[in-house]
Amino acid sequence: MPEKCALAVWPTPMEPAPRLAEAIGLRAGDLWIKRDDLTGLGGGGNKVRKLEWLVADALRHGADTLVTSGGPQSNHARLTAAAAARVGLDAVLVMPAPAGSPSVSGKSAAAKPVAGNLLLDALLGARIAWVEEASGPAELTDAARRTCAALRERGARPYLVPFGGSSALGARGYLEAGAEILAQQPDVRHVVTALGSGATMAGLVAALGPGRVLGVDVGALPDPGRTAAAMAGDLTGRAQPAEALRIRADQVGEAYAVLYQPVLDAITAVAAAEGVLLDPVYTGRAAAGLIAAVRDGDIRPGERTVLVHTGGLPGLFGHADASVRAGRLLRTQD
Repeated sequence: MPEKCALAVWPTPMEPAPRLAEAIGLRAGDLWIKRDDLTGLGGGGNKVRKLEWLVADALRHGADTLVTSGGPQSNHARLTAAAAARVGLDAVLVMPAPAGSPSVSGKSAAAKPVAGNLLLDALLGARIAWVEEASGPAELTDAARRTCAALRERGARPYLVPFGGSSALGARGYLEAGAEILAQQPDVRHVVTALGSGATMAGLVAALGPGRVLGVDVGALPDPGRTAAAMAGDLTGRAQPAEALRIRADQVGEAYAVLYQPVLDAITAVAAAEGVLLDPVYTGRAAAGLIAAVRDGDIRPGERTVLVHTGGLPGLFGHADASVRAGRLLRTQD
């Protein structure tokens, strides 16, 4: 059985962004967008690269069910469900119960309208395991392990896909992506990416070195830099000090799932300049971090820069605050 399971066609496009570059203070030829939102499977996104390795491992272990965790608008959960459908496995997604809902299991959950990623989870045939009082990734991972145990008792063969697909194995996908970026932009100086559960940045750091990768913290983990550094070290076989990573933590705002105004401004700027749509949690924050890095001189005119578009567009349609605030931007023709 091959080391990884083919779930997409590579390489993804590398597109110039000259109007955005000039709008944020760079030269027209400085900025490019690596379109990992165009990976195809299940609406696209960066998690496909990780899942190619993780699904292959699940198949080697004879699994019949993929189990993973995330929020109701998790891009990773949606793509895990899509990968399961592609290779003929079942998918169980472990998610925190909606606040204020006394019962979210069975028919009571099914009767509720859904949007964004959760809508796609339903279409992809995933089953949802709702968890009460799950406050973060660690609690959800514990719940996912319990779900695996319960499935085994019923005779199933579950495989636990880590939160965000983030492990040294999953990070191999972005080790490969780093090589793609170098082939497409050999003189790249900065690669800007969202930093969530860590594997995307880890793989890029392993491929490109810590000096060229700028991770923009999205607030998913309390210390994502150490998580990313540990995975990068596993990939290279050399210890990677977390302190050597370039990380911006100024775009989190109030919380991970709460839309931060500079992020909405960045989403609007990218859409208006290039016709490229970003999500409010991941690449929107990465774009906001890019703009801030240019403003404070960390990224300068004349330096070739790549913004990694990690996907997540369905989450924009499931984010109520984004819908309300974007609605205020609508203009009418006199």
